[in-house]
Amino acid sequence: MPEHTFRVNGEQVTVNVADDVRLLWVLRDVLGITGPKYGCGINVCKACTSHLNGKAVNPCAIPVGELRPTDEVTTIEGLATGEDLHPMQQAWLDHDVAQCGYCQPGQIMAAVALVERVAAEGRAITDEDLDGIRNICRCGTYFRIREAIRAGAANM
Repeated sequence: MPEHTFRVNGEQVTVNVADDVRLLWVLRDVLGITGPKYGCGINVCKACTSHLNGKAVNPCAIPVGELRPTDEVTTIEGLATGEDLHPMQQAWLDHDVAQCGYCQPGQIMAAVALVERVAAEGRAITDEDLDGIRNICRCGTYFRIREAIRAGAANM
């Protein structure tokens, strides 16, 4: 098996898997990182949303062979600092977003990437920006998700 080295949540990892194995399976089955959820496996539902070099991506669509040793993957497990929740995670709790909770890690990771992108553009988040988040929530808590993103953004 080929050897693949990259960073996950601040730590260098090396895995021995075929080049075409999707990053989601490496994270969950090889590394035991279960925050990114398996929903569809075809880059549609976005339950697995994580960050690759600071951008929101769906690990179910990324072959591990495309990663380089300098690439940084961040999952929901790597978002908090020590025992302090990330402001977006705290906003999720404060706004009682989760019902079943399955999609929430992907939702939070998409929200953080969106807020960081908008801040880098030097502007405030808009309804149009929020409409661009395409993560599916079967429980339909979209109104609370939008409120939590705005609150999280204010504290980031």
